[in-house]
Amino acid sequence: MAIPRAAKTQRRTRIQQEKEELILQAALDVFSQQGFRGSTIDQISDVAGMSKPNLLYYFRTKEAMHRVLMDRLLTNWLEPLRAFDAEGDPAEEICAYIRRKLEMARDFPRESRLFANEILQGAPNIEDVLKGSLKDLVDEKAEVIRSWIAAGKLAPCDPYHLIFSIWSTTQHYADFDVQVRAVLGEGPATDTRFDDAVRFLEGLFVTGLKLG
Repeated sequence: MAIPRAAKTQRRTRIQQEKEELILQAALDVFSQQGFRGSTIDQISDVAGMSKPNLLYYFRTKEAMHRVLMDRLLTNWLEPLRAFDAEGDPAEEICAYIRRKLEMARDFPRESRLFANEILQGAPNIEDVLKGSLKDLVDEKAEVIRSWIAAGKLAPCDPYHLIFSIWSTTQHYADFDVQVRAVLGEGPATDTRFDDAVRFLEGLFVTGLKLG
């Protein structure tokens, strides 16, 4: 059954667009902290600073808000992987992917927690995407990695686990940022943690994969 989208049938005015974005940002705050199951329309309306009936005029259900946020997140999240170029230099392509993933971990921590919460709850709202378009994209890029290996440009490895390892090492800096900052302590190491992570992970993967 299709998940209801925003309640609108006519072209939206600028004010309506601004209201929808205000609601979505409030929903992102709540979902990223409480998870989908632990969130309520009342919580979202409180954070948005508007009445529940007013919010429901724009989005009839929390499922509608969540789906819009997840669609937006997955579009942005997967763009760096889509940019993986078979004709490019493997070292440059992999390092660029690591950098972009860390930039997203730094710049979009709420979205990262939203995705992590969804996965931890069994991905009830995006299982179709994970088994469909996401799997298709990863399959496609796995073939790119295999072509680099076959050409002798990359050390033999499992392409899926290479992609998974990049996801996990970069995502850590968003999902466990509190832990990272606590261990590094106050000072330069915390302030430069993302730049330091880029240098370390690039070196780790370039060395491990015998790149350039």
